[in-house]
Amino acid sequence: LLPPLLLLLLGRPGLGAPGQGAGTWSRFARLPYPQDQLFLHDTFPDGFLWGAGSAAYQTEGGWRQGGKGASVWDTFSHRPATPPGAAPSGPVGGDVASDSYNNLFRDVEGLRRLGVSHYRFSLSWARLLPNGTAPPNPAGLAHYGRLLGRLRELGVEPVVTLYHWDLPQALQDAFGGWVSPVLPRLFRDYAELCFRHFGGQVRYWLTMDNPYVVAWHGYGTGRLPPGVRGGPRLGYLAAHHLLQAHAKVWHLYNDHFRPVQRGKVSIALSSHWIKPQHMTEKNIKECQKSLDFVLGWFAKPIFIDGDYPENMRSNLSSLLPEFSEAEKKYIKGTADFFALSFGATLSFQLLDSHMKFQQLESISLRQLLYWISSEYNNPQIFIVENSWFVSGTTKKDDAKYIYYLKKFIMETLKAVRYDGVNVFGYTVWSLLDGFEWHRGYSIRRGLFYVDFQSHDKKLMPKSSALFYQKLIEKNGFPPLPENQPIEGIFPCGFAWGIVDNYIQVDTTPTQFLDSSVYVWDVHQTKKLIKVDGVYASNRKRHCVDFAAIRLQISLLQEMQVTHFHFSLKWSLILPLGNLSLINHTLVHYYQCFTSELLRVNITPVVALWQPMIENQELPVSLAKYGAWENTETVQAFVEYARFCFASLGDHVKFWITMNEPSVKNLTYTAGHNLLKAHAKVWHLYDKEFRRSQKGKISIALQADWVEPACPFSRNDQDVADRILEFDIGWLAEPIFGNGDYPEVMRAWLHRINGIDLYNFYLPYFSEDEKKLIQGSFDFFALSHYTTTLVGSEKEDAIKYDHYLEVQMINDITWLHSPSRAAVVPWGLRKLLKWVKSKYGNVPIYIMANGIDDDQNMVHDKLRVYYIQNYINEALKAYTLDDVNLQGYFVYSFNDKTAPKYGLYSYVANQYEPKPSLKHYREIIGNNGFPGPETPVLLCPEEVVLCPKCHFRTRKSLLAFISFIFVAFIATILFITYYSKRVERRYK
Repeated sequence: LLPPLLLLLLGRPGLGAPGQGAGTWSRFARLPYPQDQLFLHDTFPDGFLWGAGSAAYQTEGGWRQGGKGASVWDTFSHRPATPPGAAPSGPVGGDVASDSYNNLFRDVEGLRRLGVSHYRFSLSWARLLPNGTAPPNPAGLAHYGRLLGRLRELGVEPVVTLYHWDLPQALQDAFGGWVSPVLPRLFRDYAELCFRHFGGQVRYWLTMDNPYVVAWHGYGTGRLPPGVRGGPRLGYLAAHHLLQAHAKVWHLYNDHFRPVQRGKVSIALSSHWIKPQHMTEKNIKECQKSLDFVLGWFAKPIFIDGDYPENMRSNLSSLLPEFSEAEKKYIKGTADFFALSFGATLSFQLLDSHMKFQQLESISLRQLLYWISSEYNNPQIFIVENSWFVSGTTKKDDAKYIYYLKKFIMETLKAVRYDGVNVFGYTVWSLLDGFEWHRGYSIRRGLFYVDFQSHDKKLMPKSSALFYQKLIEKNGFPPLPENQPIEGIFPCGFAWGIVDNYIQVDTTPTQFLDSSVYVWDVHQTKKLIKVDGVYASNRKRHCVDFAAIRLQISLLQEMQVTHFHFSLKWSLILPLGNLSLINHTLVHYYQCFTSELLRVNITPVVALWQPMIENQELPVSLAKYGAWENTETVQAFVEYARFCFASLGDHVKFWITMNEPSVKNLTYTAGHNLLKAHAKVWHLYDKEFRRSQKGKISIALQADWVEPACPFSRNDQDVADRILEFDIGWLAEPIFGNGDYPEVMRAWLHRINGIDLYNFYLPYFSEDEKKLIQGSFDFFALSHYTTTLVGSEKEDAIKYDHYLEVQMINDITWLHSPSRAAVVPWGLRKLLKWVKSKYGNVPIYIMANGIDDDQNMVHDKLRVYYIQNYINEALKAYTLDDVNLQGYFVYSFNDKTAPKYGLYSYVANQYEPKPSLKHYREIIGNNGFPGPETPVLLCPEEVVLCPKCHFRTRKSLLAFISFIFVAFIATILFITYYSKRVERRYK
């Protein structure tokens, strides 16, 4: 949680006043990053209301049953042209929809399964009063009476909306609808009927839903029923009458029904959220204006002073009707709570672009809640509609819907716990799939799936229903043991490392190797002048004479890492791909670099090959003729490896054959050859070099975790398993498993390609090749950066993989880097457990783990968080899951070689340590996260073995001792000599 003092300093909503909400944008801009964006594991206050909602026209159907009259939506939907955005074929409007009129107990059973505390639904004005006025329809009264009775039996609180857009057509025909001043009185009469018949069973009433949409798009733009294109003047007039109608109903209830029924009345107001293009005073004022023109249009008269916002009055002049002083007093305060609707109905859909005032629309429910609290006297807020949508073709596994729901509820929780906003209830929209207004049946918003083509219209719970049910049971997101960091340390000898894709190679010698003699001109030029023809004696060259090596070694020493991982450049060492041309200068540089690492007690971890964009980092001659598709590349790699082992093996005891071969860019033939090349090189080292060099060798695979998007879905779990096998198992199973490809791969390719193409897509290994490849490892090295969610339902064509039939999903509650990489620390622990379960208790090294930034110190805080929590999850895997974890390496060394990923920034030819470097160094120094109860672990100091390095060290030590001995003898001789002279003088 954020520190309470910090929250106090940042401010909570106080007594509101018009315009006070303008402080919202600056407040949220200065909240601590990334702490404020982290997932909040907490619960809602006791007694918090959880519910679901629906609207009569969207779900009831039965448009000609039980004496119901026509509504403006019935008429609008029966026009020849389908509503804009609706599916071109299928059901017509809400004629049948979900058929809730004939399946009342079906719907209530869905509520029971969810475990909700309330159900928001609307009464159909045209069902109760077919002509809009008396007499009432007995069948309609009986229908809603049965629904309320069943809700009472289940203990579900009804939240009843009197008017949800479905005005009786008769009132539109007779009076012109809401542009007529008669409508407020008629609405009052309708409300009185409802209060008298149902008020004893209803504690929460909503007069109407989203008057902005009714007024602006019903009578201004004509996009929605009744389709009147009256322009702004009629739109504002309709809104004027809607406000008067609401006030009349509130006063009716307050004066005549509240004393007995003891209920509450409000109006459901919808809003978008808007953020400034730039954090300037002008842009913030435009954002404030945008909210005033949509939400404030109705909220300010009701919650503040009975009149429209000043932004509207000053910009619209005569277009905006005026309230008399008496009307202002009558409208002011006509709400017992603030009923908020937020989500897919208005946001990015029915909000006219000119009402954004050139600012950016957003979906931040938390900031909107804070703005409402600041602007309108910190009212009690009841969220009466909220959710997003999925495609109309999505059936059970609605992952996208789940993660939007999770985001909105999380933001509500933060508004309550962090911001002090008084929210007392939440309503998901909607209980079941229905007719989605202007979008028809092209999208779905229900927790329960409805097959609109079926006769019985059975409800099938979606994954979102199961998610919401669990959330209600827990009253939020309570802390779980696995979410909490642990204390503890890693074992002695744990490898703490850093990664650089390729070290900086600069063979320019130091200036101290210059044998020329210079004179300093102290009187005139003040410069060094070279003396021609005069030279000093040349001294022997040393590895430390390479300035680039000295600098890199010093930077690594500052980190206090024990290991440094980098890759050799095959294309530069052997430019022709064979031993006919060797870059001896580069090889010498690598020898010097690795020996200097050993000299400062840092273990070099060296990869023979790492694919890069240009020619896959292969010699041109190999890249040009098929690269890994060509079997000759296999033998060329073996000869290259032999040369490297012979040239660098005295200094390198930790080898990687291939670092992060990208399975996304590999053909099956190339992968086949790559595996054989790795195995041959491993056996080469094992037979010819291991005994003398005493090193270890393996392959390093990229291994990001894959999680099923819908945790309750067997289909999504199958997809996740499939992707793990294609992404990791493809190369891991032959080496660490049974010597052959995963059966999941073969079965899947057989299914999608057919028998004839089976062998073409995934080659077979011979029995000898299986024996060669199986077991060709000394450890399991993996690179891990992020976690991906996958689903089985096709939702977004851009993120759908047709080959593997997988939909990529984004959890928008996760932290993301500037490049949109998800920060999911627990994914690393799950991955490590998966590797152990698949391949046994193999030693594991995390060879690369890191996140990008935008070269802004604010975002290095994200890297600090990333390193801290990923290492802590690695510690959980080691201590709690008994994973044989041997080391952890951060990616990357510096921004020069890996822009935006480095622990050192590189600006103006200077390396500067970032705060994350200091944090990583502290973790290394503590060998983890020791706590008060952590036992002290005394580890002997490790010295990296290097025979030649030790020989050089011993030579230097012997020379030094010899010098001291000679100096001592010379001193004794001088003392003896002068002592004798003094004695002779006295004699």
